[in-house]
Amino acid sequence: MNSQGNERGFQSFAFHPQFNRQGTPGFGKLYTYTDTANMPPAVDFKPNGGTHTHDAVLLEWTAKNPAAAAYDGGAPRELMRFEHPFGNHNGGQLSFHPLAAANSPEFGLLYMGIADGGSGGDPLNNAQKLGSAFGKMLRIDPLGTNSANGKYGIPKDNPFANDSDPGTLGEIYAVGVRNPQRFAWDSRNGNLFVADIGQNIVEEVSQVTKGANLGWNKWEGSYGFISREAVSLENPRGDSKVTFPIVEYGQLDPLLQPQSAVTMGVVYRRKEIPQLANLLIFGDNPSGEVFYVSADKLPTGGQSAIRRILFNDKGQAKTLLQLIQEKNVAQGKMPSTRADLRFGEGPNGEIFILNKRDGVIRMLTK
Repeated sequence: MNSQGNERGFQSFAFHPQFNRQGTPGFGKLYTYTDTANMPPAVDFKPNGGTHTHDAVLLEWTAKNPAAAAYDGGAPRELMRFEHPFGNHNGGQLSFHPLAAANSPEFGLLYMGIADGGSGGDPLNNAQKLGSAFGKMLRIDPLGTNSANGKYGIPKDNPFANDSDPGTLGEIYAVGVRNPQRFAWDSRNGNLFVADIGQNIVEEVSQVTKGANLGWNKWEGSYGFISREAVSLENPRGDSKVTFPIVEYGQLDPLLQPQSAVTMGVVYRRKEIPQLANLLIFGDNPSGEVFYVSADKLPTGGQSAIRRILFNDKGQAKTLLQLIQEKNVAQGKMPSTRADLRFGEGPNGEIFILNKRDGVIRMLTK
């Protein structure tokens, strides 16, 4: 594994929905997505230039006993490998559709968020190229064999799987993303939302549908992308073929850190925490700020209002960063200046708040 800075290393993992169902094809299988400095093996996907800094690999592991306390299987099987042209934008999430019924065509399909290759501004123009895997949401069948390398399957209803164009990739589910580190489904209606980290101006949350173009690098949020330092305010949301964000905010907001990076949370459809019911919850990674919008009345980006969530700590309203800083002091450490927020969801709808700065996993309660 290759871990350098805040962006490289172990990126994501996912358990096959049949992981604990003995006698099924997915029994014992889990998947990891990680960066590696082991670059001699042949890659499946190359960028359109850049320097070969490292690879990212999707691996399949097969446990003999899924209930074991530690992994007890053999070496992993490599499904796909990406040649990275720059050191950043390595992250992405792996997830199986949690709502897919066992007898549905969607069952067992793995979604992957793949960033645009890195640097800034997508200089290789990967995100809009249908022949590039970078800057995309991919959807594959990890147990299939009809891919170019024969190690995984391409669902026949993927938008470019049967377009008779050899220049497009059948693995693509949606295009035009910059750094789609986290995504989540709405358990009520199946809506899929992705948090796509912006360049230097706009952070966004977008709804993802099959074949959607989310705009990058022609658009940064609702605004025409010009450069790392500028967007155009003329004709916002001016392309009918682009799926524009439902939520966006400016990185220059004084509430945030000098650098911002949106991260996806959950769509909360449970009743245990009534204050959060029917909300789409997301946040800003560096600052640790947590926000929400209505999941039933989705906003339309632009200047649509988003609301802030504060945490009740013994009767005092606090931000996550304040909680982290107080914990740092109790740990005998200097208070951190950032949070590095992540969300987690438990099997019964619990919402966990994670960070890289104080080693504490927090669970939200009413």
